[in-house]
Amino acid sequence: MSATLELTQALIARPSITPDDQGCQQLICDRLEPLGFQAEHMRFGEVDNLWLRRGTEGPVLCFAGHTDVVPTGPLGEWQSDPFQPEVRDGLLYGRGAADMKGSIAAFVVACEQFIAQHPQHKGSIALLITSDEEGPSINGTVKVVETLQARAEKIDWCLVGEPSSTQQAGDIIKNGRRGSLNAQLKIFGKQGHVAYPQLADNPIHRAAPALAELAAVKWDQGNAFFPPTTFQISNLNAGTGATNVIPGEINALINFRFSTELTEDQIRTQTEAILNRHELNYQLNWKLSGQPFLTAEGELVAACVNSIRQHTGIETQLSTAGGTSDGRFIAPTGAQVVELGPCNKTIHQINECVSVADLDTISKVYQGILRYLL
Repeated sequence: MSATLELTQALIARPSITPDDQGCQQLICDRLEPLGFQAEHMRFGEVDNLWLRRGTEGPVLCFAGHTDVVPTGPLGEWQSDPFQPEVRDGLLYGRGAADMKGSIAAFVVACEQFIAQHPQHKGSIALLITSDEEGPSINGTVKVVETLQARAEKIDWCLVGEPSSTQQAGDIIKNGRRGSLNAQLKIFGKQGHVAYPQLADNPIHRAAPALAELAAVKWDQGNAFFPPTTFQISNLNAGTGATNVIPGEINALINFRFSTELTEDQIRTQTEAILNRHELNYQLNWKLSGQPFLTAEGELVAACVNSIRQHTGIETQLSTAGGTSDGRFIAPTGAQVVELGPCNKTIHQINECVSVADLDTISKVYQGILRYLL
C-alpha cells in the first residue's frame, strides 16, 4: 500500500461532515510537525482551520484544501460504508475520496518526500486546511487569509487541491474561476380572488417579462480565458397553494457567474435598471460569493504544466470552468493560484471514488512542483 493511499484511507475513515473536522487536521499535524512545520490551529466559530508552515523566508508555496465533506445521501445506495474506505477494481471508495481527502494525503506525502531529498529547500512550504469549504465558507479559509494579511504574512503561490481533472489525472488545471453573485428578488403585488383580477395585482404576471429579459441579456462575450457571463434563476415560488388566489408576492433566487469582463457593480446596475424599466415594486438583496480571478501566466502555472508533463506525459489544458473554490479568497492577496487534483467524475455523488493510481500520480506531480519552485 502506498503512503498516499494509506493516509487517504485514514482521512476518509473520519466522518468529517461540514464543519466537523473529526481530528483530520491533527492527523496532518502529526505527520508534518516532526519535519519542521510549525502548526497554528485557528478556530473561528464552529470551524477548525490549520496553518502549517516550514520556513520563515519567502517565497511561500501553499497547498490549500479542506477536510470537510458533504453529507453521504442515502446510505442504502452506497455499495460500501462511505466512511469505511474500500478498494475495488483499482478504485478507492468513500466520501471525500476525490473531494478532497485524496489531494490532502497527496500534499502531505509530497512534502515528506521532497523534504527528505531537499531538507534545506529555499523559501517556505505551507498548508492551509479548513473544515468549512463545503458549507457557508464564512469561518474557514477567508478568516485564515485575513489573519495572515493582518500580520503581513504573504502567500506567493497557492495550489488548491480541488479535483480539477476530467478523464485522467493532470489533464485539466484550473487557473482561474468565474465570479459568483447571488440575489434574493422579491416582487410585490396585491393578493386577491382570481375571479376579480381588477381588484388585485398579480406579481407573477408583472415579474415574467422582466425575468425573461434578464434571461435573454447577453451580458458580455467572455474573453480568451473566460466564457460569457451567465444568468440563472435557481428558484421561483409564489402563491398560497390555492387555485383561486392571486398571490401577493413572488420570490426568486438568481445567480450570475461572471467573467473579468464585468464588475459586480455593473451587474447590479444593469439588473436594477431592467427591473425599474418594468415598473416593478421589488426588493433585491445581493450577496457576492466570490470575485473572478485569473492566474494566466507565471511561475506556478509553468511549474504545474512541466510537472504534469514529466510525470504523466500529458499536455495539460488550462480552464476557468466550474464553480467556485476557496481560491477566490486567496487570489485577491496577489498570490498566483491554481487548482490541481484528481478526477471529478464522482464528487458529491453516491459511491464517490478515486483511482488509486491517480493518488500516487498527483502526489508525484505535487512533489515535482515543489522541486520546480523551491
